[in-house]
Amino acid sequence: MQDIQSVASRVMDNVASVIVGKRQPIELAAAALLASGHVLIEDVPGVGKTTLAKAIARSIGLTFKRVQFTPDLLPSDVTGVTIFNQKTHEFEFRQGPVMAQLVLADEVNRATPKTQSALLEAMEERQVTVDGVTYALPQPFLVLATQNPIEYEGTFPLPEAQLDRFLMRVDLGYPARADEVQVLRDQQRERPVDAIEQVVDVDDIFAAQEAVKEVYVDDLVYQYIVDLARASRDHADVYLGASPRGSLGLFRAGQALAAIRGRDYVVPDDVKLLAAPVLAHRVIVSPAARIRSVDTRAIVSDILDDVPVPGASAA
Repeated sequence: MQDIQSVASRVMDNVASVIVGKRQPIELAAAALLASGHVLIEDVPGVGKTTLAKAIARSIGLTFKRVQFTPDLLPSDVTGVTIFNQKTHEFEFRQGPVMAQLVLADEVNRATPKTQSALLEAMEERQVTVDGVTYALPQPFLVLATQNPIEYEGTFPLPEAQLDRFLMRVDLGYPARADEVQVLRDQQRERPVDAIEQVVDVDDIFAAQEAVKEVYVDDLVYQYIVDLARASRDHADVYLGASPRGSLGLFRAGQALAAIRGRDYVVPDDVKLLAAPVLAHRVIVSPAARIRSVDTRAIVSDILDDVPVPGASAA
């Protein structure tokens, strides 16, 4: 586990030099990377969502493409298109921006559902199909998508099938006062993200992703993960709860977080920390609860309070 922790620490320290004072969101993004999962970054403009994606890509040396999602964006603008070459008299596939190791889907909820669906196959199966021909995506493949939670004009809510493909939903939040002062100092002469250097290579990430799968998970922790997911489906304020993919995501993310923290086993506290980032965006609130402005994170918090923790004794 020391090798995994070393790789993750180098990446997180490098990103933290740019995203000041946000160690936990950076750790969550690193856990998603080691768990081969995608991340939805939901926050207000200007807090560093795009910078986080760029910093991760440059820290690892991944090929990086950015797609600015707009209402007029077409699915072929994401996946690519087949064109006829007049010189060779053959059809050629022109790759879209999704054919990269790290794809930033900026303001993903501004595109129409038809264009959003262009990411479904890529995120789940790591491939795209254009004109009946399937093309494998480069590995590792990670989608970092951003969306603004307060501006709804001209946006299209992400469908459940899309949300369920994101391993985590992470928010950065505003920096503390001292951290914001440090940001101003760092930006005096240049943008720090432009000077960031690669600290690990792709082979290190591949090795870490495989090693994470060997992290031990006790049967009681397996049951705890499933109990949390099932509780989300039975909650009184929930219309649709977390899917089995959510349980699997919580399991994989728990393995990655344990390894990042230097352990070769998962503890219930890992699961509790990851429950909101992994499960909250998969929960759909019932219409009656929506009227009362019930938040999905509050629902996950209720579930954590109600589901017994393995090994804990009653108060």
